Amino acid sequence: MTERQLREQEYLIARYRHLEREVTDPLAAHLLHSIIEELEAELRKERPDWHAPGH
Repeated sequence: MTERQLREQEYLIARYRHLEREVTDPLAAHLLHSIIEELEAELRKERPDWHAPGH
């Protein structure tokens, strides 16, 4: 991934985290959480020193 793609990935993770906090439907929250985990895993593969904020 290029540096720009990595930044976009980080932005998506932040957006999905925000949505996860806002949704009231448990299924939607679970799906968002799964998406976030997948995006974070992909980002860690590209940037092993990356750590999710708050983790």
